[in-house]
Amino acid sequence: MIDLTAAMGPTDVHVQDPASALKGASNSQAFGGILKDAISQVGLLEDQARGAAVGLMTGNGVDVHQAVIATQKAVMAFELALSVRNKAVQAYQSVMGMQF
Repeated sequence: MIDLTAAMGPTDVHVQDPASALKGASNSQAFGGILKDAISQVGLLEDQARGAAVGLMTGNGVDVHQAVIATQKAVMAFELALSVRNKAVQAYQSVMGMQF
């Protein structure tokens, strides 16, 4: 069997603590950095899922459950990113609808 961690890279997603991210940086820079890191993590999880699916289809020793787990991690990360995006759009529309 092929080791997925060697074939697809690291599988652990490390989320930076927001409180530590805000120390020593302005809020906009810290928020932008956290957002950029989160989006790149979603991309990494999608790449890992793609690699697991290709490994499964080509018969390179990837187990079905490993491919399903990698795919579900990618789906959940994407759904979370989509929810955050929808909340940001909703907040923007709410602010733009305010009258001063």
